[in-house]
Amino acid sequence: MQDLTTGSVSRHLLKTTGFMLVTMVFQTLYFLIDLYWVGRLGTSAVAAVAIAGNLTFIVLALTQMLGVGTTTVVSHATGRKDHIEAKRLFNQAQVLAMVTGGAFLIVGLLFRTSYSVAMSADAETARLAGQYLLWFIPAMALQFALVAMAAALRAVGNFKPGMLVSTVSVVINMILAPFLIFGWVTGHAYGVAGAAISTLVAVIIGVAWLATYFTGKDSYLHFDVGDWSPRVDVWKRMLGIGLPAGFEFGVTALYLAVVYSITRPFGAAAQAGFGIGMRVIQAGFMPVVALGFSVAPVAGQNFGARQAQRVKATFRDAAWMAAGVMLLFAILCQLAPEPLVRVFSKDPAVIAVGSEYLRIISWNYVASGLIFVASSTFQAMGNTVPSLVTSAVRITLVAIPAVLLSRTPGFQLVWIWYLSVASVFVQLTLSMLLLRREFRRRLAFAVQPARASTSPEPAEAVSG
Repeated sequence: MQDLTTGSVSRHLLKTTGFMLVTMVFQTLYFLIDLYWVGRLGTSAVAAVAIAGNLTFIVLALTQMLGVGTTTVVSHATGRKDHIEAKRLFNQAQVLAMVTGGAFLIVGLLFRTSYSVAMSADAETARLAGQYLLWFIPAMALQFALVAMAAALRAVGNFKPGMLVSTVSVVINMILAPFLIFGWVTGHAYGVAGAAISTLVAVIIGVAWLATYFTGKDSYLHFDVGDWSPRVDVWKRMLGIGLPAGFEFGVTALYLAVVYSITRPFGAAAQAGFGIGMRVIQAGFMPVVALGFSVAPVAGQNFGARQAQRVKATFRDAAWMAAGVMLLFAILCQLAPEPLVRVFSKDPAVIAVGSEYLRIISWNYVASGLIFVASSTFQAMGNTVPSLVTSAVRITLVAIPAVLLSRTPGFQLVWIWYLSVASVFVQLTLSMLLLRREFRRRLAFAVQPARASTSPEPAEAVSG
């Protein structure tokens, strides 16, 4: 366990972000390499994996509920130096992960085919998407356990195990992918399904390995079957914090579903171009996402320790870091979007759509980075409703006009991209106003006598 309530806030952020960034670099590298190999199978294969990848946002929505709730409550208990409570919350999170992961597996496999048909521009794309999802859905179901364990480790300031396990499992994934996709050595090519099979194998190894960090009795957090009896009150407490954050990702998945449905008439090339553009953005945003993962435990522990100024300092320092990194990425996408897309497809139509998308969307990168940091700060203080509200407003400002515009003569995809840019600035304004309000409300204890470290969770930390 690492105490994040003392020492330099910036140093804590940089250190923890460094661990998370290494993990995310390898994870994003896997996605890009996977897309690179699948791109050799043709435009329909790229479109199929991109469509299947939309399901990732649904998984992110569900695991975000679990991960955010776990990180927040465990970091608060750790900040109060309440070891027994932190261990109990960790074990309850693992039980919740088993339940939600199993439910996702059943529902995902039942609706795999209908989802593929509904989202694809043609029958071939739908067929390939179905093949990919057959193996990808079980891999995503196991992510629930992986997220619950990693979130708990982040909450106590221990980022190394997650970094090591994720990095090695991603490397295994990258190595296996081309062998299974093209049948190297084995002589049996699985095509797009091979990419998903390699993911499944890597995730199984990652879950088993990360679990070993919680088996020792001397571990700060360890598995204790005695704490596995379902505690509905604890689950409600976690989900009360995590549910809005999960819905936030769910709203994003809805937005992507709307965009893919609108791009269907433009063909597989348009869907592939948008899909590649999204993957490039995922790669460019990984420093900010890693920073967000760091903000939550750093600010969370300090919130639990009732150190208001350190919570504010965490947001301030992280905001400057995010703005600087996103500005550099925006400049890159303005100056050279075509080479970024051409790495994954040589199809001129795909390159045209993807590069135009990156050039337009890059205008909101800095704003998006600040929104990421604000969202993590809301999480650290135990109230993720503001993030949900601002995301819902943004998606509403894009989705409804986009659907209406798509039915007008002369409709062009770039109209959606411009709508998206404008909506992000609206979201940023709302986020800053709501964050200012939350600082006033939830950090009011700064002027009150501090409670004993063994006191129960402050009411403001778990209220909606």
